[in-house]
Amino acid sequence: MFRSSDGNYPLPPMDTSKIAVLGAGTMGAGIAQTAAEAGHQVTLIDTNQEAVDRGMASIDAILERKVEKGRASRDEVDQTKNLLQTTTDTETGVADAVMVVEAVFEDLAIKQHVFRTLDGYCPPDVILASNTSTLPISKIASATQRPERVIGTHYFSPVPLMRLVEVVRGEHTSDSVAERTVELCRGFGKSPILIADVPGFIVNRFLCLLYNEAANMIHNGVATAEDIDAALKLGCNWPMGVTEIMDLAGVDVTLNAMEAMHEMTGEDRYDPSPLLRQMVADNKLGRKTGSGFYDHT
Repeated sequence: MFRSSDGNYPLPPMDTSKIAVLGAGTMGAGIAQTAAEAGHQVTLIDTNQEAVDRGMASIDAILERKVEKGRASRDEVDQTKNLLQTTTDTETGVADAVMVVEAVFEDLAIKQHVFRTLDGYCPPDVILASNTSTLPISKIASATQRPERVIGTHYFSPVPLMRLVEVVRGEHTSDSVAERTVELCRGFGKSPILIADVPGFIVNRFLCLLYNEAANMIHNGVATAEDIDAALKLGCNWPMGVTEIMDLAGVDVTLNAMEAMHEMTGEDRYDPSPLLRQMVADNKLGRKTGSGFYDHT
C-alpha cells in the first residue's frame, strides 16, 4: 500500500491524471516535481522559455542528487523526468488538466489576472488551485465565473521535502472540490489540512509574528540573528532558526507576506519591521542574492 511521506495517511491508488503548474520558480518547480514523482503527467508553464528552463534545471539537479545519495534509483528518476514537460503557452499547457496549480508572484492583482485567464482556458471540471501563502482565496476566486472550483493549496519550501499542505476553502468552494483536492495532495505524499479562508491561514499567521519580532530585535540591537536562531533551535528544538527561514524563503517574500497580513488584518503587530524594508531596498534578500541575515556567498 502506498503511504504519504510521514507514513500517516494511506494513499489512494496511483493517479496518473494531468496536473498543470503555472509558474516555474522555486515553488512551482517543487510542486511540479512532487506531482511527477507521484506518477502524474505534469506540465510546467511560465511566460518565457528561460523561466521554464530554469525550473526544469532545478528539478533535474534535485533528482540527480537523489540518485547520487541513493535516495532514488536511476529508473525512478528517469520515469519522473519522462512525466514532466514544459510550455510557454498557457492554453495548451492546461488542456485536459484535472488540477491547475498557480504559483506566481504573491500579488492579488496578478493572481486574479491569472485566474481570469485560466477560467477561459480550462476544462469545466478542473480544480483551480492557488499556492498563495497569505492572500484570500475568495478574492482570487472572484475573478472567475466558477468560484466553486477555486481552492488554496499552500505548499511549503522546499516542496519535495515539506509534508504539510494547507488546503484552504474559499467562501464558495464546493465540497467535492475540497475533498478531491485533499485526495490529490495525499496522493502527492503530503499531509493536507483543510482550513477556512482566514488571513495568513495557520502557519504564516504565526510565523509572520515571529519574523517581525526577530527583525525588530535585530533592528533594536537586542540580539543578533545568530543568537535568535540558536535560541529557537536549542530552546524550542526547531531544525532551523527564524532568520534562516527568512533567508531561505526570501526576505522580499517575507516582507510581501507581512504587508499583506498588515493590510488584511489592520493589526499593528503585523506592521513590517523597518529592518525588513531596508534589507529589501538593499537587495539583501537571502540565499538567492547571496546576502540576507547571513552571508551566503
